[in-house]
Amino acid sequence: MKKALIAVLLLLVGVVALASPPPQFGSRPKGDTTRLLTGKVLDRADNPVKDAMVYLTNTRTRAVKTYIAGQDGSYRFPSLQPNLDYEVYAQYNGHKSDTKTVSQFDDRLQVNINLKIDTK
Repeated sequence: MKKALIAVLLLLVGVVALASPPPQFGSRPKGDTTRLLTGKVLDRADNPVKDAMVYLTNTRTRAVKTYIAGQDGSYRFPSLQPNLDYEVYAQYNGHKSDTKTVSQFDDRLQVNINLKIDTK
């Protein structure tokens, strides 16, 4: 009797685990208050600049993170702290974009900033 009851309980646990939907790609776990910075590096004609180097600076600690833009010029910096300011800019072949700021007073959880580089 005990073995049958244990087998039924294990079966129920397995069914419940399989029935719960998987987390969606890009969804945020509950309680996650970090921010996501995304964008594209573009030339003056709005063409993507692949392989541009994107720099993100924490303005409090001056720590710098980098990202190499993808084929479509896209970049992303996840897990940014909401109570800090960040500066972001891109460089490609000795040319630099304007520096943009992600402000702690901007309460969006996902910020999108496109960076333009004059590649000529």
